[in-house]
Amino acid sequence: MDRRAAIARLATITGAIALGSEFFIAGCRRTDKHVAEPFTPADVALLDEIGDTIIPATDSPGAKAAGIGAFMTMMVTDCYDDDAHVAFQNGLRKIDDEARSRHGKSFAACTPADRLAMLNELDREQREKRPKPGETPHYFRMMKELTLLGYFSSEPGCTHALRYVETPGSYDGNVPYHPGDRVWFDPTRRVG
Repeated sequence: MDRRAAIARLATITGAIALGSEFFIAGCRRTDKHVAEPFTPADVALLDEIGDTIIPATDSPGAKAAGIGAFMTMMVTDCYDDDAHVAFQNGLRKIDDEARSRHGKSFAACTPADRLAMLNELDREQREKRPKPGETPHYFRMMKELTLLGYFSSEPGCTHALRYVETPGSYDGNVPYHPGDRVWFDPTRRVG
């Protein structure tokens, strides 16, 4: 996914965030037994590399700078049911195993081009496999969505990848737009 598509999805994410923290937190109360294994520091580091391949550093920081690996592990541990947690962890291992099989080294040690090629294949695979209602989504879909959510709700994502106005002024419906301008992030704006 390129930056423009990621920014387009940001609008959806921002709308979900605007629903309120009570709604968001209520959705993260796990009721199952936590039978999935906890994430290791190596898992967090690998997720940082995967996230940084999805949203690489350009003129703004990449997903790794936002601590995306720690964000993803927190969200999966606190919010996902055990089936999704296990699928996510198994997928993480599949990515590293596939890199070792193809290139003889871990995903983190692969070139950026090799990483991108692997993740593009996984992206095509997850788009073809549409989960039925109640079915656990493809592990790469979860990784990609968490990367976008974590990055665009982080300080680097909000203040560097987007144009940020901490205390916005009055409404101006005729702000000049120049091709390539970033979309605005306004923390005081409420949707709906």
